Amino acid sequence: MTGPLHSAHLAPVLAASLDPVAALREMWALPFMVNAFRAGTLAAVLAGTAGWFMVARRQTFAGHTLSVVGFPGAAGAVLVGAPVWLGYLGSTTVAALALARTGGRRGEGDGALIGTVQAFALACGFWFVAVSSGLLGGTTSLLFGSILGITSGQVTVLAVVTAAALTLLAALGRRLLFVTVDPDVARARGVGVRGTDVAFLLLLAVAVAATVEVTGALLAFALLVLPAASAQRVTARPATALALSVLMAATVVWVALTVAFYTPYPFGFWLTTLAFAGYLLAVALDRWQLRNRLRDRWRHG
Repeated sequence: MTGPLHSAHLAPVLAASLDPVAALREMWALPFMVNAFRAGTLAAVLAGTAGWFMVARRQTFAGHTLSVVGFPGAAGAVLVGAPVWLGYLGSTTVAALALARTGGRRGEGDGALIGTVQAFALACGFWFVAVSSGLLGGTTSLLFGSILGITSGQVTVLAVVTAAALTLLAALGRRLLFVTVDPDVARARGVGVRGTDVAFLLLLAVAVAATVEVTGALLAFALLVLPAASAQRVTARPATALALSVLMAATVVWVALTVAFYTPYPFGFWLTTLAFAGYLLAVALDRWQLRNRLRDRWRHG
């Protein structure tokens, strides 16, 4: 939606800034924008939650791998006539199991091997697009997302998947945090570290599949990593950082959708720009807090 709609709304940008309530009513009067906000919120909540654990466990490379393999999975699903979301979920789940089998304790595996697999996955995705004979209008929607084209049915499926994933993550949360903070002590106390690692990789695969459905394969990584990394810069308390990660992810999505509606620039551009800006602010706040702590120690030292 970067053409006529955005061009038609370039003029009301000033009016929207003067009367934000009327601007929001105008935007939410459109069904596709309502669906976009619903889907974006669901993806943000799941990405912010799973992303926090992913960053804390230093599994960002695994998250990137899962998002990349979502592209050939979706393209292959379209080729055989299956739902796109099923292609995303199937490919990320298979990749998560492969990472768990070939990787180390964290499921990262050999970097060179995984990098090769990523390149091959992208090649498969482009091949599926090439042989689809027009079933796919191009790679843009799969790589960069098409949040303004999400239907009510897709929102329903996304809501079910998100609820199931969050329920499982909540059940696993205490054990997962223990294994994340100190895996050796967790193992000594009889906690199944290996099983917990595999379970989280599968949950991460579901989170990536849900996020990719909204952002596309190439931009999912920004929503998974940047809010979580920003939150961990601001506070070291797990519960506070987790809540802040979700809040930042949702805020980025909401603001990006709103600004994209009134400008000619796409949602993906604003999503990554705002998420990166939030991370820079978090880094600046972290350094300011550190400087204040050092100054207080010097004064009382």
